[in-house]
Amino acid sequence: QVQLVESGGGLVQAGGSLRLSCAASGIIFSITTMGWYRQTPGKQRELVATITSGGSTTYTDSVKGRFTISRINAKNTVYLQMNSLKPEDTAVYYCNADIRVFGTTNYWGQGTQVTVSS
Repeated sequence: QVQLVESGGGLVQAGGSLRLSCAASGIIFSITTMGWYRQTPGKQRELVATITSGGSTTYTDSVKGRFTISRINAKNTVYLQMNSLKPEDTAVYYCNADIRVFGTTNYWGQGTQVTVSS
């Protein structure tokens, strides 16, 4: 069974940094796009950043220049380096991946809380 397990969330002061990690485990043939989303209470989950297996990245405008997404294909792992954090970055961050086993299925991690204090 495929699982995505996130780590690295926590409490940080504004201006600080955090690094999130997400590792996919189980029987995996390949992973195409991996990404990070975030959600705050009462709001829809929003895209933060994505990265393809070839390394092409996209970012939502509010994090450009502050966050960096990366991945190690051989480890089925994706990272999100978050710098210059702001209180408005406070959210539950979710890992997402399109994983091919016999067909391609979209998977979500369980989420990790990021809290930025002012």
